[in-house]
Amino acid sequence: MSMDVALPTVGVLAVFVALLVVLKIMRSKGLSFTVRVFTALGLGIVLGLGIQLLLGRDGEAATTALDWISIVGQGYIGLLKMLVMPLVFVAILGAFTRAEVTEHFGRIAAAVLAVLLGTVTIAAIVGWGATVLTGLTNAGFLDGATPDAAELSSLASQQGQVSDLTLPQEILSFIPTNPFADLAGMRSTSTIAVVIFSAILGVAYLKLRDKDGEQADFFKRLVDSLYGIVMRVVAMVLGLTPYGILALIAKVMATSDYHAILGLGKFVLVSYGALLAVLGVHCLILLANRVNPVTYFKKGFPVLSFAFVSRSSAGALPLNIETQHRALGVDGASANLAASFGMSIGQNGCAGVYPAMLATIVAPTVGIDVLSPTFFVPLIVVVAISSFGVAGVGGGATFASLIVLGTMGLPIEVVAVLASVEPLIDMGRTALNVSDSMVAGITASHVTGNLDRAVLHDPEARVTADAHVG
Repeated sequence: MSMDVALPTVGVLAVFVALLVVLKIMRSKGLSFTVRVFTALGLGIVLGLGIQLLLGRDGEAATTALDWISIVGQGYIGLLKMLVMPLVFVAILGAFTRAEVTEHFGRIAAAVLAVLLGTVTIAAIVGWGATVLTGLTNAGFLDGATPDAAELSSLASQQGQVSDLTLPQEILSFIPTNPFADLAGMRSTSTIAVVIFSAILGVAYLKLRDKDGEQADFFKRLVDSLYGIVMRVVAMVLGLTPYGILALIAKVMATSDYHAILGLGKFVLVSYGALLAVLGVHCLILLANRVNPVTYFKKGFPVLSFAFVSRSSAGALPLNIETQHRALGVDGASANLAASFGMSIGQNGCAGVYPAMLATIVAPTVGIDVLSPTFFVPLIVVVAISSFGVAGVGGGATFASLIVLGTMGLPIEVVAVLASVEPLIDMGRTALNVSDSMVAGITASHVTGNLDRAVLHDPEARVTADAHVG
């Protein structure tokens, strides 16, 4: 490495380390987790812009420095991905072993799934409608945009994992034929398979409890111990969030093509408009459950803001459960099932709005009339079915889009072209995903008569992110 490259690289890394130290000092001074996360977000923006302005977007020094910075950013993402399967497994099992009320599990699960699948269907309709009404069809706004070759190759490889599956075969792939392989994440549908496997074990526990209380009690203690350990690991990983956010945002800002972002600005605005429209649907569901949306957003702000900056439904899971139970009055069974199911089923933003928008954008380029029922109806069905098993970490929306585009026989280049603005939209999508799971929990608890409205209306009943980080 020449001195012309080494000196700027060392300088950038020195600044990055100094900012990490600042975040560490803020923690030692007792500043709240939310303050530290948003501070990291701001520092990351400034650092990334500085790198691009001083060293260039594709400069060797910038590339080398960002490669080292990625140890923190991608390492954080890797740890979040590590948590997905253990979290799903223990959270769903814990819903069966830890909940005080178990006779309503069937109704709870049905209500949760009805909300998740109903809202993701509405989200797909909203995504389709927003694209048509704002004139984003025919991909005219992408004129002159060229997909990155490496990105396109990676997407083609991912799509190859699911391209040979028909819809019936995809549904069959949800069955956990080898739960150990699914716990290791060996298949594209491993997440939903683990959900199903965990639910089967939970039902078996309930049946065992009625026949052999001693064995059931041993299993309960085992699961509760595992639950405690996993949640402790989660707290440790979430404690790294400010550092991970700093590194991730710095890389996004340093490598973003701002001309492309400006050119794709309309798509970003329409996407957020669609996300807000679906959030409005959530408000209507809350009103139907006799829950004031203002109260909901006030109490849900810590988890929704965490989901926004971290872009991880999985990372937000513990805070999601606690917010539902301790701040919104949702019973334990509904909170656990809704948060766990919502992490991998029916994600409104990642698996609903985004794939529907991309499909509607590119369909006219291959001669398809997006207003025809022969396009619209299959699109909504495909989006609803493919919403099963989308992992609650960054990249889930891309995978969901590849499934939808592949099933509909549409080109995938648009996914690569939009990669430059994808992180900006993903923050809003993740917050919407988490909101959907909380609304599902509130609905299930209301339907079964277990919603504690005294807790819901208590202004002191709140949960903060600080209680869930190490």
